[in-house]
Formats: sequence, structure tokens, C-alpha cells
Amino acid sequence: MCGIAGAVSPKPTDPEVFTRMAQAIAHRGPDDSGVFTDGPCGLAFRRLSIIDLSGGHQPMTIGPATVVFNGEIYNFRDLRRELEARGDVFGTHSDTEVLLRAYLAFGDQFLSRIDGMFALAIWDTRTRTLLLARDRFGKKPLYWFRGSDGTLVFGSEVKALLQHPAVPRALDPRALRRYLAFEYVPTPDCIFEGVRKLPEGHALTSKDGRVTEWPYYVLPAGEGKVGFETLVGLGVDEAAQTLRTELERAVERRLVSDVPLGIFLSGGIDSTAITALAARAAGKVKTFSISFSEGSFDESGFARLAAQRLGTEHHEERLSPQAALDLIPTLADQLDEPFADPSYVPTLLLSRFTRKHVTVALGGDGADELFAGYDTFLAHVPGLLAARLPTLAVAGLQRAAGLLPTGEGYMSLDFRLRTFLAGAHQPSTYRHQAWIGAMTPDRVNALLTPSLRGDDIYAPLDRYRVARSERGLDFVQRFYLSFYLRDDILVKVDRASMAASLEVRAPFLDTRVVELALSLPWLTKLRGTGRKWLLKRALRGVVPDEVLDRKKHGFAIPVTEWLKGPLRPLVEELLAEKSVREAGLFEPREVRRLIDEHQQGVRDHRKPLWTLLQLELWRRRWLTGAKAGAPARSAA
Repeated sequence: MCGIAGAVSPKPTDPEVFTRMAQAIAHRGPDDSGVFTDGPCGLAFRRLSIIDLSGGHQPMTIGPATVVFNGEIYNFRDLRRELEARGDVFGTHSDTEVLLRAYLAFGDQFLSRIDGMFALAIWDTRTRTLLLARDRFGKKPLYWFRGSDGTLVFGSEVKALLQHPAVPRALDPRALRRYLAFEYVPTPDCIFEGVRKLPEGHALTSKDGRVTEWPYYVLPAGEGKVGFETLVGLGVDEAAQTLRTELERAVERRLVSDVPLGIFLSGGIDSTAITALAARAAGKVKTFSISFSEGSFDESGFARLAAQRLGTEHHEERLSPQAALDLIPTLADQLDEPFADPSYVPTLLLSRFTRKHVTVALGGDGADELFAGYDTFLAHVPGLLAARLPTLAVAGLQRAAGLLPTGEGYMSLDFRLRTFLAGAHQPSTYRHQAWIGAMTPDRVNALLTPSLRGDDIYAPLDRYRVARSERGLDFVQRFYLSFYLRDDILVKVDRASMAASLEVRAPFLDTRVVELALSLPWLTKLRGTGRKWLLKRALRGVVPDEVLDRKKHGFAIPVTEWLKGPLRPLVEELLAEKSVREAGLFEPREVRRLIDEHQQGVRDHRKPLWTLLQLELWRRRWLTGAKAGAPARSAA
């Protein structure tokens, strides 16, 4: 795993700029660094050595092409054999060289041949063209900026781009609105005005100041449409066996490493499945988990049970509430875009703990999106029914829900009910985002000052409607894959693991596993109240029954309680009326109302308050002195 950065511009850039860009993301690659310049182009690189420790130095040049590459190519051995059969002679054992030789052999079409997680940049001196590309599901990040003179700047994180003199610091009002609703800024937008995220499965070229962007991979259409058409006609047992076989293959490919490797083990179905399949393929494996003192948030008992049954070398660290609390004020140093998923905190602590023992870890990310693991999948049909209720009936139910006592445990009843009703009259395209987001668009606009309000908050969702019906579960799955997974889950894991210089791999997001999951009929994923139905059937006998049959539990921290207690001084400091007025983003009275209602137990405002807290921490770190849409002084 690594970090990449660079630029191409009408005039040569001082090479020291690229050195600074690399240094800004040194945490992504503490083992090696390099800078390449060729006239208008400069490439910068930081390396976390995983494959071919002595032979994978970057930037790597072969003939007319030079590459910087962040990630892993899981089919590099197969591709290498194909290239050798064509006559290529390799000088290293790295997947980087395979990738670059594939580009030289197949041109832009090489992207359809490589399978892995990656962000890459290739400078081709023959055509004086810079090529950028991002993996099929957005596992690795890639930001870019284009100046008015045609300069294009790119990097794994925004903090690298901000080292380049062409990139200003200004807050994008549209991105701000969307952050408040989504708890992240959806791709392709970025909180910094003018900066963009390259979407998953996309490539971009810059030549003579002209930028062209295109998709090289698009998510398959839906059940029975691609790759695994025959599964629809298979019996349940045959389909389950096919799924298990594909998962076994995906895990085995991700066990290739020249450095120590382990597995995140939470005790849930997904991480336990990866652990069990890895143990079958590699023998005794190392597993890592953290425990919580708050009982409703702790699932370490299941992690220990799974480790014992699977015979792993298990490592567990108890999460001190104080350690987590001490971390919160520093989050913006790592997160150069505001990010309001509280599970980033335990993910970072788990990554730091795991990195003491290994350099690579496997995780279970992607299974919930692919196999209908979230509560909101179950809520979809009730949500359609609730949408038919008269407005007065919904309002009455909301008043009744408001009388429930505010709970502080993990996903308390009052929180679930109020959240469900908040999305009841949203259009079906928007309902799931209303359920999982911090605020609905009307609440966002009530919070913002008049000049920052807008009616485009949910507009990104309109591009992802399934043609045959936005009411169906196909749309729901596409929404979670194209938004929540890409811009929340994968961002959380990438930034937390890279802050600890740890590589994390996701076998469930193997291309064949994803396409298989999308080809399955919905009754194999969601049957009655049974989520992940076929996945559980495929894993029976592999994963302990106690884990397969347990209730789903997320990776969370007690935000509701902390905002009332140990985090209250930080909230009062950062969101004080004077600070809010000076920042010029929000109506002070609305911010105060959220704080007071939460502190008094009238409403559980954990999500909007955490979202505002993270935004203010980010703003003070990266935009001190700036108003929305106005350049700011450097905060680096």
C-alpha cells in the first residue's frame, strides 16, 4: 500500500513541490519514497512495502512510460505469465512492473485486465499524456484538481494536492450541504472547491491541457444479468457452493504477501467468514480485535469464541474510553475532508493495534452491501407502506415516538423509530439516505445561513436509479454500493489503516464475488426477516453456528452518552455561539437548539452534533480564516 501524487502543467514545476506532496502523505508509505520529473510532468510516491520488498521501487519507468501506483493487483501472477508468453522479460517480482508492462502491451485496455484495489498514474512520453485510474469499487482514493491554465494536480489525499501552488483552499458550499446530509462528501465532489474525486471504475487522461474522463467498468445490471446467469436456475445448495468457492478463491488471492499478515476479527459473520477461509487456506492465522467497556457496544466475546473455534493466534486490546476521547480532537489531522462516521475512531485504534504485529490485514467489508446485511434492507418494504400514510398520520406517529425516553445504548428503540419515521415521506429514491444520514435536506437548510442553502442536496442519488424500478431492492443495493460503501466504509478503512501504515484487503469486494452477488435473485439474500440468507447457508459448517445465528452488531462507540458527558466541553467550545457566528456557516440559534435538546434528553441528536463537531474540527485545521467559497491561508 502506498501514496501517490503529482501534476502535469504547461510549465515545469519546481521538483521540491513534489517532494512536499510526497511528504504530506508519508504515513501511507513509510518504507520508501521517490520523485520523477519530465518537463511538464512530475510524479511523487511513498511506499509501504508488501510485495517484492527489494524490487518494487517507484516511480518505475519502462521505456516511454512511468508509473506511480497505490494498491495491489491480485491477478498479477496470471497476467505476468500472459505477458511472458508474449515475450516480455521481467526485472522484478512486483505487481507494479506487471501493471506497467500490461499498459505498454494493451494501452488503456489494460484496465479491463487488472483485478485489484488501486489508484494509479502513468506518464507516457510518446503522447505526452497523463493517465489516472481508480479501481472498480473505489477501494483506493484518488483526488484531482484542474486549474484555469490547464494544470492538473492529483493525489491519494487532499493534503498532498494542497502542497501544490495551483490548488487554492476554498470551501465548496454544495459539498458542505451534502456533507451535512450524507456525513461525507459524495463522489465526485470534494469539500475543497475545484477538487474532485475520480469515481470508482473510471479513468482520466490529461493531454495538452485537455481532460477526458470515462468509465472502464460499470456495475452489472442486476440479478441474472452477468457472469453467473446459470445460478438463477441452480438449486440452493449448488448456488451456496458456488458462492463459497468464489469466496475461497478471493481470500486465497489476498493472502499473498512478503510481510506479516493478519485478519480483523470482530466476531460478526463477515470477519469470521474471512478468518475461517484464511485458516483453511494458510493454516494458523493471526487475528485482531478490540473490546469496549460499554456492554451494548462490545462484541469481543464472539471474537474470542470464533478465534478459539478456528484455532487462530488471537490478539485483543481493550479500548479505553479515554484513549478514544483523547483521539477525537486530532481526527482532522488525518481526515482532510470532514467525515462523520464515529466508527472511524475504533477502526483507527484497531489499525494501530494490529500494525504492532503485522503489515497487512484482511477485513469483511462489502458483505452487508452485497448480501443485504443492514436493518434498512428489512425496512424497505415497511417504508413503502409508510409512504402511503397521510401526512397527519405520520406526524401523529412522530409525536408519539417523541414521547419515548431517549436511549443511550447501541441502536436504541426510540432512535430506530424516529429515524424510520423521518424518512417515511421522502421519495423512494431518497428514503434510505434519510434513514442513514445525519440530517434530511430540510433540516440541513434550516441549519445553514441563507446564502448557503440549496435544493441540490440529494441530487447525486438521481443518477443511480435502477431503470426498471426505484422501488425495488436492486436500487437499494446499488445505492449502498455506490454511496455508503464507496464514500463511507471504504474511506473509513483506507484513512484509518493508512494513518497507521497498515494495508487492509477486502475479499468480499473481489470482482467475481461482487458480480456473483449482483446476479443472485433477491430471495437468496433477503428472505422474510433473514438477511444474508444464501451467504449464511454457504458458510454453514465453516463459521461457528453461534456466530451465524447471532444478531447483527455494528462497530460503534457510545456517541450519545459521550456528547452529554466527556465530550460536552469540546462541543461547547467548538460550537459556541461566538464561534458559530465567526465561521458564518450556520444559524447559531439552530446549533444551540440541537445542543440543548440533546443535553436535556429531549431528543437524540447524536448524528447532527457529531457531524457538526467533525466539521468544525476540520475547518479549524484546514480552513482557518476562510469563509465558504473564499480562499484561505495555508494551514499545512
